[in-house]
Amino acid sequence: MSESYRAMLLAAPGQALQAADLPLRQPGPGELLLAVEACGVCRTDLHLVDGELPDPYLPIVPGHEIVGRVIACGPGVEAFRLGQRVGVPWLGDSCGACPYCRAGRENLCDAARFTGYQIDGGYAERCICRAAYCFPLPEAGDAALFAPLLCAGLIGYRALTIAGEARRLGIYGFGAAAHIVAQVAREQGREVYAFTRPGDGAAQEFARGLGAAWAGDSDQPPPHPIDAALIFAPVGALVPAALAATVKGGRVICAGIHMSDIPAFPYALLWGERTLSSVANLTRADGVAFFALAARLPLKIEVQRFPLAQANEALARLRAGKITGAAVLVIS
Repeated sequence: MSESYRAMLLAAPGQALQAADLPLRQPGPGELLLAVEACGVCRTDLHLVDGELPDPYLPIVPGHEIVGRVIACGPGVEAFRLGQRVGVPWLGDSCGACPYCRAGRENLCDAARFTGYQIDGGYAERCICRAAYCFPLPEAGDAALFAPLLCAGLIGYRALTIAGEARRLGIYGFGAAAHIVAQVAREQGREVYAFTRPGDGAAQEFARGLGAAWAGDSDQPPPHPIDAALIFAPVGALVPAALAATVKGGRVICAGIHMSDIPAFPYALLWGERTLSSVANLTRADGVAFFALAARLPLKIEVQRFPLAQANEALARLRAGKITGAAVLVIS
């Protein structure tokens, strides 16, 4: 009898995930087979399940913040060993030959494939991944606390890098990514202003506990103009609000993969050499730089844990804004 493993499977957008027993295959050339320890529940997973992302590979196992142990190496894998703990991020593969890849911008590769979107992800007991796109993780420590670093941490870091030398930083949407990047920004000596859902006192208190100089509703102006804004909430109306709060020459960075339509706004909000940009995916170089930085910082990762079978509950709580920090599925 062939071996199988338990997974939560998305058959069609808009449907709940279904538990399934999937056949286990051995890793091919350049691949790893992992026993999944934990997998973060990202807002991107929610966009996938809710049908807001185009052309997913279906049926698909979601999840791209994967922490696991190597249980088999495919031919040609030399960078990892059996039993080693590794992390699997959103970027799962790229062509390596296009102008973007050759320029170190593999995050923009038109042939890129993404974990939990075109490649089965980590809402499962096992997963297969391309070794070249994985990161070594510390052998000791709680797997659930490493999981959010693999997307929330990485995307936050890339957005912070695009913000340049901004000293006064506005963060819109204080969830998984924001609670990590806020700590990195504070360690760098920046001043953090946290914008949350209107009336969400718990999130504002959480932000202040992580060092935010100010926390308030996203429809309020900050007490001082900000140098740059990072928008993690998928709400297009926050773009003109952030532009209005930003100094001339400042930057507004949209860090999500999906956002509702941005409403029309007067040119005066953009004028003054303000810059509006987006963050698209990540590169392996981002991962190397971020994990080296994270190893030096006393990051406090806040997680809410769910067993694999409660993946739908974790997604529902994320959709309702009832997750403090990050949701994580604990597999083994």
